[in-house]
Amino acid sequence: MAYVFLIIGLALILAGANYLTDGAAAVARRFKISDLVIGLTIVAFGTSAPELVISLMSALKGSSEIALGNVVGSNIFNILMIVGVTALVMPVSIGKSTMSKEIPLVILSSLVLWFCASDILIDGASKNVVSRIDGLMLLAFFLIFMRYTFSIARNASNIQTEGPKVKDMKPWIASLAIVGGLGALVAGGRLFVDGASEIALSLGVSESVVGLTIVAAGTSLPELATSVVAALKKNPDIAIGNVVGSSLFNVFFITGTSAVVSPMKVGNISIVDFATLAGASVLLWFFGMAFGTRKITRPEGAVMVVCFIAYTIYLVVNA
Repeated sequence: MAYVFLIIGLALILAGANYLTDGAAAVARRFKISDLVIGLTIVAFGTSAPELVISLMSALKGSSEIALGNVVGSNIFNILMIVGVTALVMPVSIGKSTMSKEIPLVILSSLVLWFCASDILIDGASKNVVSRIDGLMLLAFFLIFMRYTFSIARNASNIQTEGPKVKDMKPWIASLAIVGGLGALVAGGRLFVDGASEIALSLGVSESVVGLTIVAAGTSLPELATSVVAALKKNPDIAIGNVVGSSLFNVFFITGTSAVVSPMKVGNISIVDFATLAGASVLLWFFGMAFGTRKITRPEGAVMVVCFIAYTIYLVVNA
């Protein structure tokens, strides 16, 4: 039954995120907000909504290892698997600004999260906890990132002037989509967390491992679908923006909000997991810088996928 809850919950989450995003974008369009800003904010939020719901629900239900494991695992999946698979489909081009500003921000976010979760190592504490103070600091970083995002949106010379296509909806339909989407997210989140927790108990593994693997991969499906479709449509560069935005949103907003709601015990999420996240971020930057082409090639994409598979095998073997 736990697997049924997991599948139904994930289906509700993905559907809810889709309807919520479409409805919110339609409302934003009605108030004459540009497609570009919609893409940088509402659509970016929509693809990360599954991670947000799972992490908040997990934190509220006392399963903080699932919440934190979800963020760490999702970002590792985003960087290694999504970029890697997309590069295998078609080499991924990286913009100059993304290479010099956004990807370094992803590296910074990985290190900041690692520091926040290292109370024993840094302070000699009895246990590692992402506290409310840590959460507030992460949210402060998120505000800085949003300020930077809106400054980019106003500078038309640095980016494309058009964003993603927004569906036209009547106001009442848009409102219904928002309410229904939120309802599906909440219901799906409850089912998914309950199912994941039950699976962890039945398999005799920790919630952190489930969060780093099953939950992380499941909640990253919107980003994976977006990036692969973009590659098939010969727009592989979209994958980088998708991964970068989602990764920053996951660490700064989702972890920050979840920690403020309820301090998050790090539990069995180890230095290896945080080091893998930081290493994946550096690898993305290194491959983008290699040979001065600002492009993730197919061989580099293959290396990233192999690194993710090796990390997953490590988690299973050490579960």
